[in-house]
Amino acid sequence: MENRVRELRAERGWSQADLATRLDVSRQTVNAVETGKYDPSLPLAFKIARLFEQPIEAIFQPDGATGT
Repeated sequence: MENRVRELRAERGWSQADLATRLDVSRQTVNAVETGKYDPSLPLAFKIARLFEQPIEAIFQPDGATGT
C-alpha cells in the first residue's frame, strides 16, 4: 500500500516521534507505515486520517494506484 504519511508529517514539521506521540504508537510503527513495511490497521488508518484532516483515500492507496 502506498501512502502520503511521510509527506503530510513533513509538511507539519513533525518528527516521526512527534507523530507517534499524537497517534499513541511507537516511532518504529510510524517508520514502518511510512516505508510501506506495515499497513496500518483500520482504526489506526482512521486515526491518521483524522489527525491530518484528510479522507483515508487521500492518504492511502493500493500499490500502483494513482493518487487523487
